[in-house]
Amino acid sequence: MQTIFAGNGILDQLFGATAISVPGTYYLGLSTTTISQNGTGATEPSGYAYARVGIPNTKSYFTVASGLSLSNSQQISFTESTGSWGTITHVFLSSDLTGGTMWFYAALSTPKVVQAYTTVTFGIGALVFYLE
Repeated sequence: MQTIFAGNGILDQLFGATAISVPGTYYLGLSTTTISQNGTGATEPSGYAYARVGIPNTKSYFTVASGLSLSNSQQISFTESTGSWGTITHVFLSSDLTGGTMWFYAALSTPKVVQAYTTVTFGIGALVFYLE
């Protein structure tokens, strides 16, 4: 789902031709808490080799939108954890490696417990982002 920030930017571009600045790279983050549509509420793992993963904003990495959604068209993997990251319940796309503006987020259909020596990987089509 898009955040309010992204939704407002899309509407302003479509109605009034006010261009939005879209990131050239999105950064995929993980959250152990529920994310709100206003882009708040994310709690990322801290330490233990956790870092957001950069995804170039090209059609090589994302499918063509259909039915108000699109997904990842390449596998995306995080660095192997060196300790517990907790239970991951949500993912999000941000404009920056740390901080930044959150554009999209999604709840995982099945939360994932990440212990030490775990590599979090999302296969092709596993991440679906919607406009609502």
